Amino acid sequence: MTEYPLLTAEKCNKSFLMNSQFTIDALKSVSFNIYRGEVLGIVGESGCGKSTLARTIMGIYKLSSGAIYFNGNLISTSKGYARNKNEIQKKIQIIFQDSTSSLNPNMTVSELIAEPFVIHKIYQNKHEQESKVDELLLSVGLGMQYKSLYPSEISCGQCQRVNIARSIALEPELIIADEPVASLDVSIQAQIITLFQNLQSKKKFSFIFISHDLSIVRIISDRVAVMYRGRIVEMTSTEKLFTSPRHPYTQSLLSAIPVPDPLYERQKSKFTIDTSTINESGKFKEVEKGHWVYC
Repeated sequence: MTEYPLLTAEKCNKSFLMNSQFTIDALKSVSFNIYRGEVLGIVGESGCGKSTLARTIMGIYKLSSGAIYFNGNLISTSKGYARNKNEIQKKIQIIFQDSTSSLNPNMTVSELIAEPFVIHKIYQNKHEQESKVDELLLSVGLGMQYKSLYPSEISCGQCQRVNIARSIALEPELIIADEPVASLDVSIQAQIITLFQNLQSKKKFSFIFISHDLSIVRIISDRVAVMYRGRIVEMTSTEKLFTSPRHPYTQSLLSAIPVPDPLYERQKSKFTIDTSTINESGKFKEVEKGHWVYC
């Protein structure tokens, strides 16, 4: 990792107005850095703000307050996004959970993978573009026989491979994967995770991996951030988080991980907390080097 972060989020807040009297605070003072070549896992229960955070980084949602910087450039304001739009669209990519609906059903696999090249006018030569599409297909484990097929003619796992091929087509610096394996069978999940690891190791892109599955995050991440009620309540290295969790919510999450041993599973103690007692007016502090806790 380099000294300067690739992406920085500073005190990011996002509220959604439900009606004239009620708002939902989806993000509350979220701050973090991600460095070049790093894999940051983001975990938490449904509704904690993981996907909202991903969409604000992409510019799909605008922050209520706070700032996001990419390569030192402000990208979270309308002017900042417009000024850096070309770089953002090329250098930051996202992979969504629903692998099928995120693909245009009227385009073939070949057309879907070539679409980023067409939009950004990367290749003037059609043959060069087709060669790159073939290369991308092979890099995600799909053969040439898939080129003429439509999303409805291939499996969910194969659709996700197409999404991954699209995400790496422009050689981005940051890829955000929002629950990319949650809708897949367990055996296919393992294949996709291995594919992510191989591609990240080879291409060295930074990677934000969002999931509610701690066991998967533990395998793939260098650092992990735990979100609860719109906040990051703990962030540290993967090893330290799983061996020395500090925040009670993190401890509760870890105790809920199933163990593949029925006898041990029955005997192990369950850590439960009264979440209403969690301090909502605390501060995000570095309790030891590289270990941040909201307390």
